[in-house]
Amino acid sequence: MTCPDKPGQLINWFICSLCVPRVRKLWSSRRPRTRRNLLLGTACAIYLGFLVSQVGRASLQQGRAAEKGPHRGRDTVEAPFPEIPLDGTLAPPESQGNGTTLQLNVVYITLRSKRSKPANIRGTVKPKRRKKYAVASPALGQEALVGPSLQPQEAARAADAEVQGGNLGKVGERPWRLIRGSGVQVGGSDFQRPETRESNIRIYSESAPSWLSKEDILRMRLLADGAVAGLHPISSKSGARLLVLEGSAAGSVPGCGPSPCGLLKQPLDMSEVFAFHLDRILGLNRTLPSVSRKSEFIQDGRPCPVILWDSSLSPTSNETHSSVKLTWGTYQQSLKQKCWQNGRVPKPEWGCTEIHHHEWSKLALFDFLLQIYNRLDINCCGFRPRKEDACVQNGLRPKCDNQDSVALAHVIQRKHDPRHLVFIDNKGFFDRSEDNLNFKLLEGIKEFPESAVSVLKSQHLRQKLLQSLFLDKVYWESQGGRQGIEKLIDVIEQRAKILLTYINAHGAKVLPMNE
Repeated sequence: MTCPDKPGQLINWFICSLCVPRVRKLWSSRRPRTRRNLLLGTACAIYLGFLVSQVGRASLQQGRAAEKGPHRGRDTVEAPFPEIPLDGTLAPPESQGNGTTLQLNVVYITLRSKRSKPANIRGTVKPKRRKKYAVASPALGQEALVGPSLQPQEAARAADAEVQGGNLGKVGERPWRLIRGSGVQVGGSDFQRPETRESNIRIYSESAPSWLSKEDILRMRLLADGAVAGLHPISSKSGARLLVLEGSAAGSVPGCGPSPCGLLKQPLDMSEVFAFHLDRILGLNRTLPSVSRKSEFIQDGRPCPVILWDSSLSPTSNETHSSVKLTWGTYQQSLKQKCWQNGRVPKPEWGCTEIHHHEWSKLALFDFLLQIYNRLDINCCGFRPRKEDACVQNGLRPKCDNQDSVALAHVIQRKHDPRHLVFIDNKGFFDRSEDNLNFKLLEGIKEFPESAVSVLKSQHLRQKLLQSLFLDKVYWESQGGRQGIEKLIDVIEQRAKILLTYINAHGAKVLPMNE
């Protein structure tokens, strides 16, 4: 017989030890000897009944809890996930310069299990078709598309805007037309200011994700929420438009004159927004800030990517839209010489450019994850293109026989920083199957950036992409919310695994590239 260890059990055991013998004695005798014994026996019996009822109630409650427990856990797991970012870094609201505080509007959640197979999608997830309203939109000339005209020196710069726009004309896509209606004054001095509304950049506190700088957040807000003062067509052949935004370009925001500008591209180029966030998460920091914006003054009002206009980019040629002229052969030769690595000044016979050797490693890794071919493989020689691809449309596919003479395109530098590249025209493709990936993009690359590889190995790429892309409200909704974003991330994660396998199989080095 074991002695109870809890105080309540010890008291019950003591009382029972006193009551049970007396009850037995009263039960066995024919009549109670004294009235006191009768009362004591009755009290013991009542107490024993009370103990039995307590034990029965406790066992019943435990049984109910055991039945409800699994269902509650399952409901918690299977509950629909709100469209909100992921992380445990929610910071308290901080005061701004005007004394006000930012209201928190984000709740953090945990990750769901990963999908077993990536989705097969083309470019981006197309948004649902919206109802079209009858709006009078007669054919307008280029003069009607222009708001406040740029100054002569800015007009000259606008000719160079093709470097950021590239050849954006899409086969079979209707041209944009300016809509007459609310918010637009054709030929007037200003576009009507939009009504005060919630920002399309969901910043929940001043503690933005660590991979986005304060300048990035400032520029994203400007591109997403800035009032449009003018719309300027860059060229008759390009589908891009130059948005002149109200405000001053003073400070860290570059402008196309006295005001900041953004390059408005076609809705099918929405992957430019994904590319910007991926670039920042990988620690490359080579793309221009990009957001998604609903253009109320464009027909259909479909979301379009807007990329920051940067006037510091070097002038480019009209053929390749590059500030550096390189062919595939000279590019491969410069990779062998490792130009400017470790501060070594290259010899003239090496054929080096001003671009640092590590820049090509960053470009190749970035282009492989997004399968961007319009820089290093404009003729689509490294994969099987579709008829919709630009190389097929432009008849460049048959020119793969002499690859060394093929020119590289969209190789851009800044005027004040010729050592580093700027990644522009970053339209990626998410539908490229695993057996049709373009490994030509990695040819000649023997080193890869440590910052990017560490993110790919950390198993946190999905979490960071979800948190980062959630900030862009219009892009998040245009891709179908979290479900659509997850499909895109599935593709990038699978390519990251293939890239890591390629690095190990070829013995490539992983080096810090923070010069």
